[in-house]
Amino acid sequence: MVPAILMNIFVTAINQLSDVEIDKVNKPHLPLASGDFSIGEGVAIAVISTMTSVAMGIMLRSPPLFIGLITWWIVGAAYSIDLPLLRWKGSPLMAAVTIMILNGLLLQFPYFVHVQKYVLGRPLEFTKPLLFAAAFMGIFNIAIAFVKDLPDVEGDKEFGLRTLPVILGKEKVFSISVSMLLMAYGAAILTGASSPFLLCKLVTMIGHSVLGFILWHQTRTIDLSDAKSMQSLYMFIFKLYYAEFFLIHFIR
Repeated sequence: MVPAILMNIFVTAINQLSDVEIDKVNKPHLPLASGDFSIGEGVAIAVISTMTSVAMGIMLRSPPLFIGLITWWIVGAAYSIDLPLLRWKGSPLMAAVTIMILNGLLLQFPYFVHVQKYVLGRPLEFTKPLLFAAAFMGIFNIAIAFVKDLPDVEGDKEFGLRTLPVILGKEKVFSISVSMLLMAYGAAILTGASSPFLLCKLVTMIGHSVLGFILWHQTRTIDLSDAKSMQSLYMFIFKLYYAEFFLIHFIR
């Protein structure tokens, strides 16, 4: 997990380095936008985290892990860096694809293959929990990406970023995001219902039902005209995201 955390630090750092002026409007509390960190310190963090992550990937002698880290680095950089054919965050489609790759695929398959083949020495077989995790987390993270952009509409408009809330409006994107999350929970409940193991069936169905209800109830109080309210929704959805890492273990 350490190489993954370090590579995620790189992605976060390069994103903030590329968006300093935008963040001064949208998120002035962030380290670079607020001046707590200098640009040089941000670059140093990005470089050191990348080099350490890749070095650890090489030391572990695991091709799937190393390939996953390099892919993460390339896709994460392409998402933010403002060069021809890059800065994918400026396109709703490419932003969604990027989030799907980073958090839906790269957080699942390379590490599963690494553990299965190079740690446990077992034959490689893509299991039901793995496929569920990749699909669920991919959809969940696309919704998170949409919600993340809701408080940033004014700054994104000012700097010409064509995010989905800028194109469709806050209300429609909010509705789409919540619907995606509730559909993901519905799919998880149906998946749990198909489990032959009673404990897994009960935990999966009850757990996702409770989280889905809490999400639905929370969204009823959101004020789309208030940036703080939208930011609180974003942070709340992240809590649901982390809760899923516990429930995934009961998918059988």
